[in-house]
Amino acid sequence: MACLFILLTFYFAETLSEDGSILFFIPLVIIYVFIVIGNLIVFFAVRIDTRLHNPMYNFISIFSFLEIWYTTATIPKMLSNLISKQRTISVIGCLLQMYFFHSLGNSEGILLTTMAIDRYIAICNPLRYPTIMNPWLCARLSAGSCVFGFLVLLPEIVWISTLPFCGPNQIHQIFCDLEPVLRLACTDTSMILIEDVIHAIAIIFSVLIISLSYVRIITVILKIPSTEGRQKAFSTCAAHLGVFLMFYGSVSLTYLRFSTTFPPALDTAIALIFAVLAPFFNPIIYSLRNKDMETAIKKLLCPQNVFNAFAN
Repeated sequence: MACLFILLTFYFAETLSEDGSILFFIPLVIIYVFIVIGNLIVFFAVRIDTRLHNPMYNFISIFSFLEIWYTTATIPKMLSNLISKQRTISVIGCLLQMYFFHSLGNSEGILLTTMAIDRYIAICNPLRYPTIMNPWLCARLSAGSCVFGFLVLLPEIVWISTLPFCGPNQIHQIFCDLEPVLRLACTDTSMILIEDVIHAIAIIFSVLIISLSYVRIITVILKIPSTEGRQKAFSTCAAHLGVFLMFYGSVSLTYLRFSTTFPPALDTAIALIFAVLAPFFNPIIYSLRNKDMETAIKKLLCPQNVFNAFAN
């Protein structure tokens, strides 16, 4: 059984010179630092500012917290491989990376679906919104998203850990992913692939729920008589819609393409979108054109200005 896998980072990393690897390493470090700091700022801004203690911002803060760990599951190893000549990962390390990356991704997907339903109720049924989306339900939905996201993949990872890997040990991806790893197993993996189809159906179901929710939301927003009211209603949903399109668009290209194969460079680009670029843009999207979030961030980063304003 293979003890180590070789990650072909950016699929051509093995041909890069040391200087060439640094060209990828430096931007990736900057992006990772921004992701961690940006999402921490969003998380603490929501937690500290009492005006943001409502279901929508509560879900956003949890999503930002998950994003930090979602990227930490893959990017540090990518950085290590870019400056290392070995570019290897142990089988156990590979399984753990797959488990945490996909479990956190599943949790985020469920949370995005919950956020879409929350916006649907808030805009389409505003009078009943405070009663339906009460703190007790929000806490259960947040916890349920994380618990279910981590439990659903556990049987598959345990199953993969029992497979023999006795052939080639090169993973043609920038991190350990299910399909590239299963290709290396020297036994029948059709039963695991069936489980992957079930997961794909779950992704499609989530996309349908979110899409139908936003179609209904946009229909209701367009019926609002005042321009200011329409803009305010749309601004609360635009960030969620942007994150949804970026997250599920790249995920769908990777996991819902069935037998379609892409060139290695395109495979790498798609993986970078949902593993690196989407988390990079999320803090920007959530703070863009959102005055409440901007105020909370300024209050977090420049508390002295707030004190001076009250003093004057």
